[in-house]
Amino acid sequence: MRLGSGTFAACCVVIEVLGVALFLRGFFPTPVRSSARTEHQAEPPAPEPSAGASSNWTKLPPPLFRKVVIMLIDGLRDDFVFGSKGVKFMPYTTYLVEKGASHSFVAEAKLPTVTMPRIKALMTGSLPGFIDVVRNLNSPALLEDNVITQAKAAGKRIIFYGDETWVKLFPRHFVEYDGTTSFFVSDYTEVDDNVTRHLDKVLKRGDWDVLILHYLGLDHIGHVSGPSSPLIGHKLREMDSILMKIHTSLLSEERETLVPNLLVLCGDHGMSETGGHGASSVEELNTALILISSAFERKPGDIRRPKHVQQTDLAATLAIGLGLPIPGNSVGSLLFPTVEGRPVREQLRFLHLNAVQLSKLLQENVPSYTKEPGFEQFKMSERLHGNWIRLYLEENNSEVLFNLGAKVRRQYLDALRTLSLSLSRQVAQYDIYSMLVGTVMVLEVLALLLLSIPQALSSEAELEVPLWSPVFSLLFYLMFLVLSALHVIVCTSTESSCYFCGLSWLTAGGVMALISALLCAVGSALAKMFADGKFLSKNPAHPKARWSELDVLILLGTTGHVLSLGASSFIEEEHQTWYFLINTLCLALCHEIYRNCFLRDDCEPQQCSHVEEGFVSPAPALQDRSIRCNMLEPHRVSKGPTSLDTLRGYEKWMVLASPWVILTCCRLLRSLNQTGVQWAHRPDLGHWLTSSDHKAELSVLAALSLILIFALVQRRCSLTSKVAMALGLLGVYCYRAAIGNVLFPWQRDSKDISKGVIEARFVHVFVLGILFTGTKDLLKSQVIAADFTIKTVGLWEIYSGLVLLAALLFRPHNLPVLVFSLFIQTIMTKFIWKPLRHDAAEITIMHYWFGQAFFYFQGNSNSIATVDVSAGFVGLDTYMEVPAMFLTAFATFAGPVLWASHLVSFLSSETSSGSALGHACFCYALICSFPVSAYIILVTSLRYHLFIWSVFSPKLLYEGMHILITAAICAFFTAMDQTNTKS
Repeated sequence: MRLGSGTFAACCVVIEVLGVALFLRGFFPTPVRSSARTEHQAEPPAPEPSAGASSNWTKLPPPLFRKVVIMLIDGLRDDFVFGSKGVKFMPYTTYLVEKGASHSFVAEAKLPTVTMPRIKALMTGSLPGFIDVVRNLNSPALLEDNVITQAKAAGKRIIFYGDETWVKLFPRHFVEYDGTTSFFVSDYTEVDDNVTRHLDKVLKRGDWDVLILHYLGLDHIGHVSGPSSPLIGHKLREMDSILMKIHTSLLSEERETLVPNLLVLCGDHGMSETGGHGASSVEELNTALILISSAFERKPGDIRRPKHVQQTDLAATLAIGLGLPIPGNSVGSLLFPTVEGRPVREQLRFLHLNAVQLSKLLQENVPSYTKEPGFEQFKMSERLHGNWIRLYLEENNSEVLFNLGAKVRRQYLDALRTLSLSLSRQVAQYDIYSMLVGTVMVLEVLALLLLSIPQALSSEAELEVPLWSPVFSLLFYLMFLVLSALHVIVCTSTESSCYFCGLSWLTAGGVMALISALLCAVGSALAKMFADGKFLSKNPAHPKARWSELDVLILLGTTGHVLSLGASSFIEEEHQTWYFLINTLCLALCHEIYRNCFLRDDCEPQQCSHVEEGFVSPAPALQDRSIRCNMLEPHRVSKGPTSLDTLRGYEKWMVLASPWVILTCCRLLRSLNQTGVQWAHRPDLGHWLTSSDHKAELSVLAALSLILIFALVQRRCSLTSKVAMALGLLGVYCYRAAIGNVLFPWQRDSKDISKGVIEARFVHVFVLGILFTGTKDLLKSQVIAADFTIKTVGLWEIYSGLVLLAALLFRPHNLPVLVFSLFIQTIMTKFIWKPLRHDAAEITIMHYWFGQAFFYFQGNSNSIATVDVSAGFVGLDTYMEVPAMFLTAFATFAGPVLWASHLVSFLSSETSSGSALGHACFCYALICSFPVSAYIILVTSLRYHLFIWSVFSPKLLYEGMHILITAAICAFFTAMDQTNTKS
């Protein structure tokens, strides 16, 4: 079965995507769970320890509070309340913290710091899995034991207003609700007004027990403008006034009922210095938690400083406060200051209930639970508690009873702390079988790509895929039977849940057949290479072939990058690796240019091929190269000399200067956005430009960047596309001015700001128009066999449409990144790739390296916090999941996508070889498969590493997304390659 190199590579990447998806499903594990309450069944509470005495406390204690109001402010960093901003913008809250009847805490959230997992942690007390980062976009109903479900079962009437994530997690739990979308981050006024407008009416009513308010505006301001925006202060002042209104209403009600109420002010997560969240910086993890109630009256001089607690502690505290069972999966401890004012017997009863719940969870998830220090402390506390109960029931009020009670209380608190820590360490159980199956598929694809190098990179760009013979061979059926038997054994003997075992037998059998076929194909390809004697042997056609410096750099750079992924520090600072690689690449190109200009090898002919119109097309080199891969194949064909003496003066000097120009551009780009972890806090040009004091400078820079984008893109567009591009770029500036990022020359300030929906949709129309024009030209060139120039213009217009979309989605201070990307592409096209006659494989790898570097030049990192969620809502007035996800993904990976699109356009227009696109597709698939395959092996071996969730797991998600984008790029390559073949 003969396939083109591009088609073969695209098929391999699709299979690799399936393998990576299966691995991810197994790697992101299931957190510890209790089997006692799978359907929230009522379970009798643990009786009070008696030590032989007869105790009458066998039921749950009564509620401590009549009503509970939970005011959750999304993105409420601890320093927004307890720092200088709290003093300035939240005076009433500051008064309550310092002098009022309240207890203040700094609650530490665990990864991932996104909304849905944090709501689950607050209400269940458990630690959600990291895969909830993905589920955050479309939250399923929460089936786990939680405070909301317990309250509903106990007859509590719950009202909710705010983020609709709650409605999705707890369907049919609220007697009244009004949900608002949490993903439309451009809106930070109406989204909160929709919550507040219900307050006056609800606070006057008495037909509810729990009121939950989730305010999103603060988080949205952070996403759009960052934590230093002046809008943050206005929003904090608004939240302070709302909290005062709620607290005043609750106090007036208490005067009539004489029963205390509870007001909880909390955040789900913080926000980084750039306004994002999802990672593990202190600013993202630490949130404010304030419990306000008249039951917490303090004595004069009682100074209560905020204590550090875990966010999961709130679930147990709310359950005790409402007189409910503690959720079975909770790993949190009761916030003891909330019950300090109660009698000693009640305090010990609350602590005992919490300790029993944690010990049961430990027994169900840790086989050797009896050896855990926390369990031993719990048993000792329970014995002492029984002795105290016996003395208490004997009506012994001596000092011995008081001292023993204090000792039991300390023992319980120590036991709770230790049990909670032990359960947090047992956070997850990996699905090893699914991980193994996914890993095998990925490694088989990589091996098949490596063994196919000689044929795939031949001048024909075709290869014989050894598929049909292995499928009908004895080896295939034997492998299929063995794997099927192993599947049955594993799935029938495993005690834990397994995703792959949960698939239908037909689907699992198809995967086993695919693995067997790939294994047989790899074996056949390997046997053929040995039989032909081409495995690690010199190319017989060119016995003196040797590696060039560029080949060595590509090999060492790729290998070094893959090896660096095994260290957490290198992953956090991966941008430094890519900056180093492209700088070294520029120096290698400089060396190659200078050697060809000023040095001559005696063994090479003195006469060089002349350059038509000053430059050489890479087509001859592409046609003359034989079987090899510039990255891995050691059979390098000696190139003919590439003399630059025939270039005219200006052009020759531009060729000589081009590597240094590119190095200068890259150095300027590094100063624009500080990324990574170690130096992300340091000031950069981007922070200076985005400050409110430099809006005029940002406006000038944005306008100049848009003009340069038009100048660099329009040169190969049709007249219609040029007009559309000009109007579209003008619309980009109008959009940014409408939302207040930049100013018009006649505009003194940005008071009259809007969402910019009309302006953004105006640009979207031109983006679609340019893409449609390019697609029409491509179809025209294929259907009616028109002039070759129509196809090149069509490809360039598709590329131009993507550039316009990127200009719309990029923040204004990032527009220079787009300008420099286009400028470097122009420089390398005219003064490096053409004069030096690099082949398709080398050009492909250069595009890949620069695409990765520009991913980080945008300000991205391997942290989820740097994803610009606001880009997904440009032009949308309501939340639409598919467009929002597409726009967010495109804005994040614009660098690699634009460089890959430029590669297709360049190879299609500058080469006459029909095999160039096939070679490029194959090399792109191969070089993308290396880091993905290696990283899967690395994270499997490091799955118990200290930084597995904070560093390695986010990078794994990025790699999964990257291989998905690679599949789309390879499909585009293949489509263009087929068009070339038919033409």
